[in-house]
Amino acid sequence: MTDRRNSSRRSQAWFGAQGRSGMLYRSWMRNQGFGHEVFDGRPVIGIATSASELAPCNAHLTRVAEAVKRGVWQAGGLPLQFPTMATGETLMRPTAMLYRNLMAMEVEELIRANPLDGVVLLSGCDKTTPAMLMGATSVDLPAVMVTGGPMLNGKYRGQDVGSGTHVWKFEEDLKTGRMTEEECFFAEGCMARSDGHCMTMGTASTMACVAEALGMQLPGSAAWPAVDSRRMETAQAAGRRIVDMVEEELRPSRILTREAFENAIRVNAAIGGSTNAVIHLTALAGRVGVELGLDDFDRLVREVPTLVNLMPSGTYLMEDFCYAGGLPAVMAELLGGGLLHGGPVTVTGRTVAENTAPAERVDSDVITPLDAPFQPAGTGIAVLRGNLCPDGAVIKQSAASPHLLTHRGPARVFDSPEAYHAVADDPGLDVDENTVIVIRNAGPKGYPGMPEVSNVPLPAKLLKAGITDMVRVCDGRMSGTGYGTVVLHVTPEAAVGGPLALVRDGDPVVLDVPGRALRLDVDDAELARRRQEWTPPAERYVSGYTWLYTQHVEQADRGADFGFLRGGRGHEVPRDSH
Repeated sequence: MTDRRNSSRRSQAWFGAQGRSGMLYRSWMRNQGFGHEVFDGRPVIGIATSASELAPCNAHLTRVAEAVKRGVWQAGGLPLQFPTMATGETLMRPTAMLYRNLMAMEVEELIRANPLDGVVLLSGCDKTTPAMLMGATSVDLPAVMVTGGPMLNGKYRGQDVGSGTHVWKFEEDLKTGRMTEEECFFAEGCMARSDGHCMTMGTASTMACVAEALGMQLPGSAAWPAVDSRRMETAQAAGRRIVDMVEEELRPSRILTREAFENAIRVNAAIGGSTNAVIHLTALAGRVGVELGLDDFDRLVREVPTLVNLMPSGTYLMEDFCYAGGLPAVMAELLGGGLLHGGPVTVTGRTVAENTAPAERVDSDVITPLDAPFQPAGTGIAVLRGNLCPDGAVIKQSAASPHLLTHRGPARVFDSPEAYHAVADDPGLDVDENTVIVIRNAGPKGYPGMPEVSNVPLPAKLLKAGITDMVRVCDGRMSGTGYGTVVLHVTPEAAVGGPLALVRDGDPVVLDVPGRALRLDVDDAELARRRQEWTPPAERYVSGYTWLYTQHVEQADRGADFGFLRGGRGHEVPRDSH
């Protein structure tokens, strides 16, 4: 084994210190049973884990951390596990997105404040992955991501069911009488039947794949199920690899280049990934100083077909995706078609092209070839512009109804998601299949936190009439497990005076996805008059984190990060107070 002792390591400012300071640092660590020899200058590796029983997708990460530790010890490092907060979308109110930036701040400060030379990031639910990447990137110590893996396929009455996606389907079945309350209750246990995050191509699976596409996660590791033994093998390999990365000084700033972000955007299109990747990638790019605009997410994907046949856009689930070849097979297809950059370096120390060379597509129904794709090029995320969204909005074409991608209909406006839900089951609600449901005040500042509420269920009377989709427009987000013709991230949001605040019932709304347009057919003079009448909503928060959030959060087109967190702050060792 290579001698990895090095007195100049960052951790040695603590453990190699002389006199009282060094004695304090070492002696208190030794109460855990460490011998003096582990403070000899070997790499100290932090294992940041968001394990929490309040975040079911992350609950098993303590076991994953044990596998990482084995790898660190094998490679001659000293592993030290530490907890971070967990932003689980399933339980947190008002939305986990409100706390993504707080988690990123916590991760950043914990890494910087402690005697670490590198870090392994253990995440599960969808906000934990970008939060950890954002925090680690701002410190810029060697880092590798290990996501916790998807659940096993859900099984209900002989069919595969997907977490999240089938929540929406079962809700519709319940409202239309196709499913009873008892059947729905039973189905809950069939849908989420193992450790892990959502096994659809929701945001958790998307961000795991995006982390791998960026080069921050070991090849193939995004897709192994949480309970597969190879998930632990991957974690152990990451523990070994981070020690080498410290030796090589392979930092996120070397990996997260403009080309790496372009690869991630194209991969997201090919896998039918979540619209939430737009916000998270934009925020991450801001941390590393890469210029990434909303229009990049439209321009870069126009030539990229959807290759992966997974819910919510398709049929299969992440377990099938894994066995079909996983993300390396998708990236190999894209690279062969000239749609990826092969040169960016990754956490392996090798390039994208080198990592994907051995990849094999095993099942062409799950991962389709580039010349016979699941959906043609141009069916990924589209970025819309117009007088209703001057700074942009997005729509996931692969999850939308083709006949609604060009649509004109009257608005039915609701000032909050709750206002809509209060009347959604009213048989007298004044809507039909042509109506455009507008939900506002669900943006970063307005809700606050930009919740996943945009794909509100259709009115019960339309569901019972056999209507399965209608256009919905919102300044909030949609779960990556969701589907439907839903325009998201309308920017600027209504709460800061965006045009969505000016829409009134009956106003004609025009959606033209092929033309990349979303507009209100109301003349400029009338809109100007309405703006004069508009007053901003009263500030609801005067203290605490939520006040900080509402005062400093940026709009969706800039990633909904805090402006004061853009850029990096490095890893300077704090002053010794002893």
